[in-house]
Amino acid sequence: MFYYINNMSKKAYKKEKKESFSQKFKNFILTILVACLISSQMCTAANNNLRLAQVSDVHFSTFEENTSYKFLKKSSELLDDVVFQINTSGPYDFVMFTGDLVNKPKREELVKFLGHASKITYPWYAINGNHDISIDGPLTKKEFCKILNSHNKYMSTEKLYYAFTPKKGFRVICLDSIIDYKLTSNGEIDEKQLQWLKKELDEHKKDVVVICTHVPIKEPYSSSDHKMENDYDIRRLLSSYDNAIIVLQGHYHCVRACQDENVIYLTSPSLVTYPNGFRVVNINANKKRVLVDVFLKETNLKDIQSRSKLRLLGAATLYGDESDRNTTFEIKK
Repeated sequence: MFYYINNMSKKAYKKEKKESFSQKFKNFILTILVACLISSQMCTAANNNLRLAQVSDVHFSTFEENTSYKFLKKSSELLDDVVFQINTSGPYDFVMFTGDLVNKPKREELVKFLGHASKITYPWYAINGNHDISIDGPLTKKEFCKILNSHNKYMSTEKLYYAFTPKKGFRVICLDSIIDYKLTSNGEIDEKQLQWLKKELDEHKKDVVVICTHVPIKEPYSSSDHKMENDYDIRRLLSSYDNAIIVLQGHYHCVRACQDENVIYLTSPSLVTYPNGFRVVNINANKKRVLVDVFLKETNLKDIQSRSKLRLLGAATLYGDESDRNTTFEIKK
């Protein structure tokens, strides 16, 4: 009798052990599936987010004195501070220099600038400003492009207007807004480039588009000698699309941010003019809306910033309002 009961107990134990192992295995598989689902959702969320830094109007110079408007003698220190801030506050999907990399269009100055910029640990790109190109000097658009390509592994463009995809769902379009056939600080997007821009926009109607230009498409304030000569035509083109478009622009050395329906215009300050800072832009897109968070990052070199501010009568105008510096825009789909 004892043997029978003991034998039955052993069988029950084996059955229970077998069921326990089976249940554990099922739970293990279920845990793996849940983890994969969560991981997939996290990856999808990450892929719907684009984080970038915009640095504008560095006016890098190794030989010039300060002016009443630009703190040129400290341009290299200010640039190094921005590089440090970017490298220690990442990750960034890319960094964009929106023109006037150097103050004088000299090959050696551009090469020295690139020596500093190349210390950025994230992909970085650049477009030209009016200070970067000489009409009758050695630093033509072709030469500027050639030097950029040779010092930046992320750039291999034959023209100064180009486009790239930093990640799925986002398209970055870089424009050449500089006039090089006459002496002027105004800009334009010629007809050939305008048709190329339209083609890019047509091909990326479902993407969030980031447009980079030195001369503003939408003026932050009125200036007859710094404006885009065909700005109305460009704005009319952009308004004919309904996807989110974020325009990064410089040239005016001020902090401004505004929205015109589905288009957001962000004007960034100069690095050598108060407030001596750069932009951080975070774009989050989902099925219903696109959120654009905008931040102004000022230099850590507060002594330079204070002295730069003292040189200006209109410092408050360049600094903008809080809504220009740090804000969130929403574009509903």
